[in-house]
Amino acid sequence: QVQLEESGGGLVQVGDSLRLACAASGGTFSNLALGWFRQAPGKEREFLAVISRGGAITSYADPVKGRFTISRDNAKTTVFLQMNSLKPEDTAVYYCAADRRTTQVMSVDYHGIDYWGKGTLVTVSS
Repeated sequence: QVQLEESGGGLVQVGDSLRLACAASGGTFSNLALGWFRQAPGKEREFLAVISRGGAITSYADPVKGRFTISRDNAKTTVFLQMNSLKPEDTAVYYCAADRRTTQVMSVDYHGIDYWGKGTLVTVSS
């Protein structure tokens, strides 16, 4: 069983940057694809970014492409999400996820994801 814990959320201003981290424990971290999702009030959970087991493959949703960067440190069993040029519409609870399937499947089928963190709130104020 893998436990995921996000950190780094908070209140920022439009245009600011924020770096989220998600520390994993249990399981074999390097065998898992990792991703970030978010959920705004009244909306469905939304895919943001995924990264493959070795870190060579990444994929992003269009709303965050060019602004957000996902990375992982397998030695520290941590996945990161660097968020730049934040906008008010980025306000949401951000969740990290880990899955034994491929990044492609993970990005389109979040209902089947193996492990979720509890989320961290990001609020972007204008």
